[in-house]
Amino acid sequence: MALIITSTAFSENGTIPSKYTCEGSDTSVPLAFSGIPPGTKSLALIVDDPDAPDPAAPKMTWVHWILYNIAPTVTNLPEGAGNRASPEGARDGINDWKRTGYGGPCPPIGRHRYFHKLYALDIVLPDLKQPKKEQLEQAMKGHILGTAQIIGTYQKGK
Repeated sequence: MALIITSTAFSENGTIPSKYTCEGSDTSVPLAFSGIPPGTKSLALIVDDPDAPDPAAPKMTWVHWILYNIAPTVTNLPEGAGNRASPEGARDGINDWKRTGYGGPCPPIGRHRYFHKLYALDIVLPDLKQPKKEQLEQAMKGHILGTAQIIGTYQKGK
């Protein structure tokens, strides 16, 4: 069985409701995990937007949320999990607002894609001291047992 990440807030390539964005309460979406590979010691989550600042001319990938060392027994992150204390044992990374936790979609122009990427790892990572995305990706190299993603989209109201 393959690793799977889903959300009850949106379907694959569907629109993320404004509730979960800067135009709403900026609450993190509910996420569910299944198909966790045997031998998984921890999970990591990266939520990012490769369309920043303008999908017609992207210049960077904007990181919205980083969470790692999630226990493999965790099968979901409920709505708002990124806006409060992390699950026991899990550690936060730094998003591109230079803070921990979830920062919702807030695209300056156009419809952006938001990749919610889940990684199953064969180790519990050391304390990376609130890593940026690149530092977490480097630490995960050679330890990834499986990956899954779900993509949501969002465009600000007019």
